[in-house]
Amino acid sequence: MSARTRELLILILVGLITATGFASVYIARQNEISPESLSYAGFFFVLYLIAHVVARFTVPDADSYLLPMAALLTAIGLTEIYRLGPTDALRQGLWVVIGVAAFAGTLITLRHDFRRLESYKYLFGLSALGLLFLPALPKIGHSVNGARLWVRIGSLQFQPGELGKIAMIVFLAAYLHSKQEVLAQGRPKDFGPLLAIWGCAMLVLVATHDLGSALLFFGIFLAILYLATARLLYVGVGLVLFLAGSAGVYETTAHVRDRVTIWLHPWTTQAIPCPGHTALMPRQECASYQLVKSLYSIAAGGFSGTGLGKGTFTLPSGGNLIPDLNTDFIFSALAQELGLVGIAAILLVFMLFTVRGFRIALVAGDGFSKLVCAGLTFGFALQTFIIIGGIVRLIPLTGITLPFISYGGSSVVANFILLAALMLISQRANEAA
Repeated sequence: MSARTRELLILILVGLITATGFASVYIARQNEISPESLSYAGFFFVLYLIAHVVARFTVPDADSYLLPMAALLTAIGLTEIYRLGPTDALRQGLWVVIGVAAFAGTLITLRHDFRRLESYKYLFGLSALGLLFLPALPKIGHSVNGARLWVRIGSLQFQPGELGKIAMIVFLAAYLHSKQEVLAQGRPKDFGPLLAIWGCAMLVLVATHDLGSALLFFGIFLAILYLATARLLYVGVGLVLFLAGSAGVYETTAHVRDRVTIWLHPWTTQAIPCPGHTALMPRQECASYQLVKSLYSIAAGGFSGTGLGKGTFTLPSGGNLIPDLNTDFIFSALAQELGLVGIAAILLVFMLFTVRGFRIALVAGDGFSKLVCAGLTFGFALQTFIIIGGIVRLIPLTGITLPFISYGGSSVVANFILLAALMLISQRANEAA
């Protein structure tokens, strides 16, 4: 059986799962099955069938599991977003269309040789800085929950840092590949351009209070640096600098101190001053409200969950029990309705996607492709860890998205480009083999 035929069979299974999920949600809400409930599933399957056809003609020997796993994660996210709000599901569906178009465009444009991107490394580095700097501009930048990471132009709102992440990974991989031998010797002058662009990126991220992305970029930087040089000393120095920088940011930035306090002490037994409120109240009723309600939502799911469409996410007054549920806290909604079994299965899909990505990096035939593939895969895994770790109180909560699942167009498009890059590298490696 060919790789693409195997991919098609798995996509058919994903389509059936998606149809079942939408039907379950609609039955739970309306007590009946409607063509409307299945139209999303049908539309979704046709969309991924188009992606499969493009992959069949452009990357016939690429990994056959990446696209179905991405389809499954996207289907899970779209189903839960539809359950939380059909209007948002329609918008998310449109972004998935754009994401699949970006996926197809990337495959078609770079199908002959992905490695030509290495020649434009400085362009990618400057583009990454530009994308990260956009939210800091006074008229188009927009703050959400204290972090200035959105750009709003008219009715269009997007997060340029998601695309900036991919551009930065390409730059780091290209530069480190070209300087791999001299960097292993540790000459300071060879680190100049690398540290300059990375340092500017960190300053922009800290200035915009987008500390989740700052942690993500720093982790990717250290990972690619270690893969290129195989020197643990660089990782150790980087971790020391990270701890020192974190302590400095904690002392100088109130937003960071608040996040750490919420992480360590989400509950209080006595009333305390709360930002934005004149009256004293427990922290769980103001600053840590989202995190505490999210933890209650996860606990309410138990082992097997309440079932799709049967979770409790609204107040008696009709408002949302957990603000930003379909973006930052969609993991909590899924944990309540699918339970420990369902959410563990979702985490397993994320882990399998990561394993396949690192496997492609291992078999890639050239250093640039290895570093790009490993960087993209590590960034995907680290982003998943940061958002889920924050929701379950393993680390301080940051406002980044859960890949392929959270509501948000920028994240969807960026992850489809990431998927296309992995498949292009896989195609070249398997073709050579």
